[in-house]
Amino acid sequence: MSDTPVNPLPSRIPLIQAPMAGVQDWQLAAAVSSAGALGSIPCGMLSAAQVEAEVRAYRAACDKPLNLNFFCHPMPTPSADIMERWQTRLAGYYDEAGIQPSQGGALRMPYDADMAAVVEPLKPDVVSFHFGLPDAALVEGLKRNNTLIISTATTLEEGLWLQHNGADMVIAQGYEAGGHRGMFLTRDLATQSGTLALVSLLVSQLSIPVIAAGGIGSKEDIKAALNMGAAAVQLGTTYLLCDEAKTSALHRQQLTDLHATTALTNVFSGRPARGIRNRLMTELGDICADVAPFPFASAAVTPLKQAAEAQGRTDFSSLWSGQNRRGCQAINAAKLTQALWPDNQ
Repeated sequence: MSDTPVNPLPSRIPLIQAPMAGVQDWQLAAAVSSAGALGSIPCGMLSAAQVEAEVRAYRAACDKPLNLNFFCHPMPTPSADIMERWQTRLAGYYDEAGIQPSQGGALRMPYDADMAAVVEPLKPDVVSFHFGLPDAALVEGLKRNNTLIISTATTLEEGLWLQHNGADMVIAQGYEAGGHRGMFLTRDLATQSGTLALVSLLVSQLSIPVIAAGGIGSKEDIKAALNMGAAAVQLGTTYLLCDEAKTSALHRQQLTDLHATTALTNVFSGRPARGIRNRLMTELGDICADVAPFPFASAAVTPLKQAAEAQGRTDFSSLWSGQNRRGCQAINAAKLTQALWPDNQ
């Protein structure tokens, strides 16, 4: 892979392990970084104290660069009617499980001044965002420490907006990618395109580096993305079976079934995200009009998930996964990284 563009990342090789909330912590990030790529810690569901503890644990085990990832969505104020409508759609499932409706689980909170007060002194090498960028003052606070700012674009308009508002690099998140869509200037899923098409478009129109994400699971996939002009790649699903991942046994079992289909759905969080289709998606529809807004929808689903998983079922689990799972391997994440980028050995 010697003909690749200049690596824009602080890591030795231009590969980012995608931050994946709920299925990883600092251990996966450290394993990936130790192999020369850029490990990431998902922080969107952590308190400021938890973020600090994760970074300190990472740095005690690894002296390589690190990416911290945050969400920066506007927090809605859903009406009682909206929340009640969502609870009503789920009521039959609560009755079936023999449990009372409740609001459980941690909400995904946006990056704010309180979080910045903890993060900035840590001086992370990279901070990446999903759903746009935080306020300009918060972006500038990170830049004062020479922290690189990356965010996700799913359309040309989003890529141009990110470039104009201070992003140093843009992640081109293709339709194939697992987990939450990073879309923030549109809600229209018809605007979402495949990874290679999006990379080609963004590379032709932006003056900052473009990172390819979505459907990348092998060294051949990486080469294809780099050949389209991407300066780096980001992989998430491929790491879900690794030894250091916290992926549940039930989720791991679903990931190994290459016949299981994925779809974009909003029924788990309120925003479109790609996961393996299960009962809740099938019965409510992948995109449900009655769902509570992000991030409140997940609180009502969490008790159902917990009850079903206790019985060995994934009926209400968010089984995040990209379309391409063939690269998943139950091995050490450092070894997988070396296999993905063999020139790094």
